[in-house]
Amino acid sequence: MGKTIRQLSEELKLSKQGINQRINSINGFRSKHTYKVKNHLEIDNQGVKMLANFDKQKRQERQPNQQDKNAKNDKIDHILLKQLDVKDQQIANLQQALDQQQKLQIATVTENHRLKEHIRKLSGLLEPSSATQQQQSNDKDDTLSNSINAIHDNAENDKQDQSHIVDEKKKRIHKNKVNKSWWHFW
Repeated sequence: MGKTIRQLSEELKLSKQGINQRINSINGFRSKHTYKVKNHLEIDNQGVKMLANFDKQKRQERQPNQQDKNAKNDKIDHILLKQLDVKDQQIANLQQALDQQQKLQIATVTENHRLKEHIRKLSGLLEPSSATQQQQSNDKDDTLSNSINAIHDNAENDKQDQSHIVDEKKKRIHKNKVNKSWWHFW
């Protein structure tokens, strides 16, 4: 017939709490495989077999779960490998772009250096002819100073003419005043 929890724990070499945990972990076990005899709980033969094979069942239940987990892990690994390949490709492209940028920078610096040297050579060729430029600038300065002097002379002549005119006006006014003095009227 059935066995009590104590008998089953001695037979399976588990504690009473271990047996109770197994009973509680199986859905509907108490309602289907246990019954009460006087003051103790008995488990029928089919329930005893289930509890005895509990470890095997757990392993079998875990095995498909483990296979599912392995399949998921394989998929994740495959996805991650694809992502790594894409990242490697991006890094290679960035490295190539950086190399091109550095080459262009070096080419620009050398071109600038070459142009500076060319300018120095040209300025060296122009320096002997700078005496000619100096002479031309002196001639221009002389021409400008002559023009300025002529303008200055004209301005002085105009001032002298204006002062002469002002002097004549003063004389006329003075003559008129002299003629209009009060004793001339008597």
